[in-house]
Amino acid sequence: MSLNKVPLTPEGYQKLKDELNQLKTVDRQKVIKAISEARAHGDLSENAEYDAAKNRQSFIEGRINYLSDRLARADVIDPTKFPDFDRVKFGVYVTLSDEDSGDEVVYQLVGEDETDIENGKLSIAAPLARAMLGKEIDDEVVLQTPGGRKTYVILDITPEAP
Repeated sequence: MSLNKVPLTPEGYQKLKDELNQLKTVDRQKVIKAISEARAHGDLSENAEYDAAKNRQSFIEGRINYLSDRLARADVIDPTKFPDFDRVKFGVYVTLSDEDSGDEVVYQLVGEDETDIENGKLSIAAPLARAMLGKEIDDEVVLQTPGGRKTYVILDITPEAP
């Protein structure tokens, strides 16, 4: 395990904490019961229910370990506490305009565990996020993609969803 801090927004931290609690208090108990019931059916060597329950238990325990580590190393960053919003930084919402199409999109820069591109949550490790860091409103963001060069203009930077 690395000792590196894991950046998370307050919402992302709470979501991971809630998932960990669910795994420990509900899912773990369910799988223990399922294993116990499958054992009661006799021969474990050809018991698909037992194998499935053991696999599920392995997944749950692995996820518990992963989440526990991430939460222990969490660096919770609340963008609403920043003194200013003149530059793109972790946690802020950035409104971009695609120079080719004119389409506008809003992304919040979040930790890797919070990434959800369909809901506008862009990992801070993503190439677009890295290209935006430190930029200001009206700055161009140029990104080399497999389909060619993309250029965006930063229209707005806010601490909360616009």
